[in-house]
Amino acid sequence: MPVTSPAHGAALSFAPNPLFLSCSAKVLTRNLRGKRVVLAEARPLRDDISTDEITPLPILTHYDDKLGRYPYTGFRAGGATPIGIDAIRAQGIEVVVAGKRYGKGSSREHSPAAEKLAGVRLVIAESFERIYRQNADNIGLFTSTDFGLVARIQAGEVIPIEELVAGRDALATTILKSGGLLRFGQRFMGEISASAHMQETRPRTLFEKIVARHALTTELTEAHPAPGEGAFVRADWRFIHEYYTGMAAHMLHATFGRPLALRDPASIIVFEDHTSYVEESPTHVHGGLVPNVRRMVGAQREFASSYGLRTHRTLTEAQAAADDGSNAAGISHAMVAEHYALPGQLVAGTDSHTPHSGALGCVAFGVGTTDMANAFVTGAVRLTMPPSLRVVLDGHLAAGVTAKDVVLHLLADPFIRAGGGVGKVFEFCGAALRHLSTDERATLTNMTAELGGFTGIVAPDAETVRFLRERRGIDFVLEPWMASDEGAAYAQTLRIDCAMVPPMVARPGDPGNGLPLTEVVTPVRIDIAYGGSCTAGKREDFDHYHAVLRWAADRGLRVAPGVQLFLQFGTTAVRDHCIAEGYMAAFEQVGARMLQPSCGACGNCGPGGSVRADQVTVSAINRNFPGRGGPGQVWLASPPTVAASAIAGELVSFETLQQRYA
Repeated sequence: MPVTSPAHGAALSFAPNPLFLSCSAKVLTRNLRGKRVVLAEARPLRDDISTDEITPLPILTHYDDKLGRYPYTGFRAGGATPIGIDAIRAQGIEVVVAGKRYGKGSSREHSPAAEKLAGVRLVIAESFERIYRQNADNIGLFTSTDFGLVARIQAGEVIPIEELVAGRDALATTILKSGGLLRFGQRFMGEISASAHMQETRPRTLFEKIVARHALTTELTEAHPAPGEGAFVRADWRFIHEYYTGMAAHMLHATFGRPLALRDPASIIVFEDHTSYVEESPTHVHGGLVPNVRRMVGAQREFASSYGLRTHRTLTEAQAAADDGSNAAGISHAMVAEHYALPGQLVAGTDSHTPHSGALGCVAFGVGTTDMANAFVTGAVRLTMPPSLRVVLDGHLAAGVTAKDVVLHLLADPFIRAGGGVGKVFEFCGAALRHLSTDERATLTNMTAELGGFTGIVAPDAETVRFLRERRGIDFVLEPWMASDEGAAYAQTLRIDCAMVPPMVARPGDPGNGLPLTEVVTPVRIDIAYGGSCTAGKREDFDHYHAVLRWAADRGLRVAPGVQLFLQFGTTAVRDHCIAEGYMAAFEQVGARMLQPSCGACGNCGPGGSVRADQVTVSAINRNFPGRGGPGQVWLASPPTVAASAIAGELVSFETLQQRYA
């Protein structure tokens, strides 16, 4: 999708009929019928509108102008989805108004692209998620937190561009005024240069040190940006997957022509990880979207082949059966941690869960399509320098409690629920952290996406060295600088007494709806149990699944009648670990269906998703936004809770299951 300049001149006028994304379906319906609605009657506005609602997963098979037909088709108000196909274009909507944490969830640039292609030119919200807002900047879609603009726009007032970019850093302002990142890149191409690493005397966080070692300078950016300032960095690894590559190729070829001159192509990795089971995805099959997916995959393969890019392709069931272990496949960010990322490096990927690799002591963060496209040709990845939060994990986790429970506990914290973590670096440390494996640490850093953070990071230590030696055959030597300095500045310090964290769950609708499992008073019958995804498809996660299911199998127990249990490996290395450890026998005995490595039910793109609204799922995935994983209700839980619930037929902990069959 080519970017276009916002306008010539110093001010913009907008159609005087904003769309208010209200909690009231009645108000929203009036609004869509062209009736005048004012801000006061539209309140309360919907908070936490996710990119899954702006552009549901099936829409992502489009990567061109067709996206403009679909914005908000997954948006829910009053239990309904009142915004239909072409509704935004039909009403000539140019301004959209919403509540807090707008655009939370995945890094899909399809969401702001769909809005802009439908005619939206300005989104006003109380706050924005970091990736969404940066994606909007990159395609020239204005965003603002100034609600005073609403009445002025409805009155037909022309708004100065300087007001639309008020409070933004110089880089974001220039990108918006340029009409988007690729046009900005055209202007500044050749002016990006590596900065000499300079040792600062002030105490710094590990994140700041790594950024300083990768910083690039331009006319507008410094080598040592302060929090809130825009910057460019050189990434050691850039990776992309099939839901983004077609769009990136489309916009790059439209802007720069063919062939492209890619910067350092050896550091670009291309993954197929979202489409392995598309023929078993009810959403894709019933929607007739499988051919679209195949075209999308074909576009990625053609791009990767044309430019000789390193590629990890998905394995079909047949290929997996014949695999001798030489094919490395799986979920992109999990694969990066298993094969590529190292302490002190910087990784950028087109997925909100790219922070997964932060568990190794590197800076890893998600970006959108335009960011990655620009990085392909310039070698520069854009970021706005974030402040850091220090999360101290005190004490020791109780038996049966996992890192997933810690994250769900943290997500339910009022400070996090109020958006206190949005755009920040989560630095995890403390006594409990030191006793967590790298797999468990990856659960923490992976789910900084749900916490609203820019990324998560753990300082590398002896456990990191062990992981690299045993998993990857690397004898890594830690360097003295690879830790935060005493006295480094943090926006806030959060402390968690891990000894007091119980098995947790999150109610359907949002990962932040966390509560202790013991507080779920009314029994919750389940239809589906799903263990897998990047968050819960790692080796140690499967150790947990096996511990529960081996216990059940030894007692002659099976998955409860009427319940389906799906276990999906995150990578081929995890699958091979389970085979080598003899786990498969227990999985088969209890009646679990094993799925080959890839994304699946988490992204509503494979077995394990619901097909009816009355179905209830307990899942070890990372997010349960409305519509994600199918039309049913999704409870989030840890791997042992998912496995125990599958055997019990209702939401229970492993401890409770054991007590029932004592």
